[in-house]
Amino acid sequence: MPEGDTVVYSATGLRPVLAGRVLTRTDFRVPRFATTDLSGRLVHEVATKGKHLLFRIEGGLSIHSHFGMDGEWVAHRHGQRWRGPAHQVRLILENNVTVAIGFRLKVTEVIETADEERVLGHLGPDVLGADWDEDEVVRRIEKHSDRPIGEVLIDQTVMAGPGNVYKSEVCFLCGVSPFERTGDVADPAAMVRLTKRSMEVNRATGRQVTTGDLRRGRGRWVYGRGGQPCRRCRTPIRRAEPSGLGDRVTYWCPECQVGPGEAGL
Repeated sequence: MPEGDTVVYSATGLRPVLAGRVLTRTDFRVPRFATTDLSGRLVHEVATKGKHLLFRIEGGLSIHSHFGMDGEWVAHRHGQRWRGPAHQVRLILENNVTVAIGFRLKVTEVIETADEERVLGHLGPDVLGADWDEDEVVRRIEKHSDRPIGEVLIDQTVMAGPGNVYKSEVCFLCGVSPFERTGDVADPAAMVRLTKRSMEVNRATGRQVTTGDLRRGRGRWVYGRGGQPCRRCRTPIRRAEPSGLGDRVTYWCPECQVGPGEAGL
């Protein structure tokens, strides 16, 4: 599942093959921008903000994309076979060396670069960005004292980047139920610091490994492990369907994590 570290990882791969090069072809496969042609323009920069990826283009324009639940960017050299079905393509950016393809993107749009703040200004400090401010994030968390902590951790206006995987994993590692009222959490700052450390570790891979074990199927404590035994206490991991936690599925260990369960919402 794409989260802020996935976006940073993608930008790291796209930057050397797109930034500083002139686009020879653009193909927007979304109705609003279907006739937009940015060929002949230089790509100045590939930047990120939380879960958002930005291509800043000559002429004061930015291509804004958001990965959503399962979007991705893939870059190929000319002549290589695409890794993904054509009907899922939302945007193609091409230069004389590389073809970059955005699949299943939730957002694909062209905006004025000067309007980026208007479009993204609602976001909190970026966990992996230059604007990171732990104290500010903690202040924002404390304003949501009546909401479940799991919901607040993935509120992008609180901090930009973490998503459902980190919500479940950080709550487990801190021994806090994701359904706990935020105002009752003893040390929200510790949860913020752990989110930051976890995402920094994974920014070079985008894999969201939280156990430190890179073996297949061993990378996470609770996320995606509903019904399987807790790696610490062997109690079956619980899985709650989308409900009050930002309409996202939630995983937790009822034994290791202190606080209310799903019924406590």
